[in-house]
Amino acid sequence: MTAADAIVLAGGRASRMGGVDKPAIVIGGRSMLEAALAAVACCADTVVVGPHRPELPPEIQQVREVPPGSGPVSAIGAGLRALGSAAPLVLVLAADLPFVSGRTMSELIRHCTESGADAVFAADGAGRPQYLIGVWRRSALVAALEGLDSLINQPMKALVPADSAIIALSGVTDCDTEEQVRQARAAVGTPRRHLPVDLDEARNTVRGALSRLIAYPADLRSVSGATLAGPLTAAAALPRFDVSAMDGYAVAGNGPWRLRRDIGFAGGRRPVGLVSGEAVRVATGAHVPDGTTGVLRDEFAHITDDTLHRLPDTPLRDDIRHHGEDREIGDLVAPEGTPVTAALISAAASVEVTTALVRGPVRARIVMTGDEIRGEGPLQAGQTRDSLGPILPDLLSWYGIRTTDRVHLRDTPHGFDELLADAPDRDLLVVVGATGGGAADQLRAALTRADARILVRRLRLRPGGSTVIAELASGTTVLGLPGNPFAAVAALMTMAPAIVTGRTGAVPARPLRGPLRNAAAVAGPMPRVVPVRVADEGGWIGDPATRTAHLGGLVDRDGLVVVGEHAVDDAIVEFLPLRR
Repeated sequence: MTAADAIVLAGGRASRMGGVDKPAIVIGGRSMLEAALAAVACCADTVVVGPHRPELPPEIQQVREVPPGSGPVSAIGAGLRALGSAAPLVLVLAADLPFVSGRTMSELIRHCTESGADAVFAADGAGRPQYLIGVWRRSALVAALEGLDSLINQPMKALVPADSAIIALSGVTDCDTEEQVRQARAAVGTPRRHLPVDLDEARNTVRGALSRLIAYPADLRSVSGATLAGPLTAAAALPRFDVSAMDGYAVAGNGPWRLRRDIGFAGGRRPVGLVSGEAVRVATGAHVPDGTTGVLRDEFAHITDDTLHRLPDTPLRDDIRHHGEDREIGDLVAPEGTPVTAALISAAASVEVTTALVRGPVRARIVMTGDEIRGEGPLQAGQTRDSLGPILPDLLSWYGIRTTDRVHLRDTPHGFDELLADAPDRDLLVVVGATGGGAADQLRAALTRADARILVRRLRLRPGGSTVIAELASGTTVLGLPGNPFAAVAALMTMAPAIVTGRTGAVPARPLRGPLRNAAAVAGPMPRVVPVRVADEGGWIGDPATRTAHLGGLVDRDGLVVVGEHAVDDAIVEFLPLRR
């Protein structure tokens, strides 16, 4: 898919609805702004035009048209100016479409790419063009905006280029009145909830709907994988005092300098103060003496008869790390939502912080299902080796999830009922198998009997479509993975980060994206997850065919990618690295 940026229009008040904040109206468990952001989640850069919304993640830019309320053309102009990247396509999307999806936007991009049109817009079920659901060639949009004398209160038709196309798409009905909102909410009924959902929609649902873990104070060194439940600030300055940044000589005044015999070491006694014209040998990290005006690094120095000289034509540098230049007491080290990683633990320790308020790490029980699965010992007739269960703790650890135990559940009518009833002391149950529709697939029925809140019934993804995600009354998350090993790994790698974000409040990680060189050879009519290796020219090469009953296809591969339907070569895809 051709790279694109996105402008989401979320400004103004709905006069036909009493002046409410229309993008914030919740339909089907999420606001219409959240629906719009999920639909453009594949974009390289996204800007929201409208009133500032503090709940949006920091990677999403926010701007306001000037003057506020001066119409969509003015808002598009403000959004385009704010976009940082230069993707060849720009999506424009209004935040009043409860059922818009990434599939809608992908179809617009595909049609624009294939047709060569300057812009492609969606048409609703009645055939009416929706000019605020479209994709533009950036050059055409820039030219259209520059061709107007003023952007204020201009109709959208003034912006539409002659070379444009309109295609009928589903899910593009907007909500302009209270009655339309009621109709949309009524449409979010049981049939829709049973349909497979797009990956972006599933992730957004999980991030926003899962119950947060309880925050508690902890030693940061013991909770790698947790998330800060509040901002972390410096308890001491960094550096705590002026120190040498290099091995060399602390000097006072202009050279040459009389070199003293004493030496300053990191962690050692501070040398006595210097007077002008003096120098003393210092090591990196040593507390420089009073009177020091700079450090002359070794490679710039020359000594003759106890006199220190600066070599000719060497640059004048301070080479002192001054007190508090990195952090002062009270400075922000990391905001709330930052994952506890080795880097964070080190950064906190450097400013005398060892404990903080955190959520997590997520604790998981792994549940392998099926009478045919055998972990150890010789296989009997009809049995197969458990090749997935032993490696799942390592896979979960990639996302900061700690495995507490791993059990095997036999195929019995009420085994899952007992399992779900015994779940409150775990944050997450990772169930492998029993998610399909076969006679032995009991998980979904057990979740219904347990009155679990189903968040994702199925994924619109191959493999991994039978994945189910739910929350029990106790707050425990249930991740039901397909029994097929590759499908289970694919679903786990696509959804585990969202589950951790939902439970701990972590800021979502920036997705890794790049070109899939042979996308046309691996894409199909539905999004796919395929193994890839790094291409010599950058990007990745995907495997057109993969045996899914085992993980042999992952040997010597660098990761997985999520390929959109009908993708063309060099389409920008999401990369999920396999860690070694």
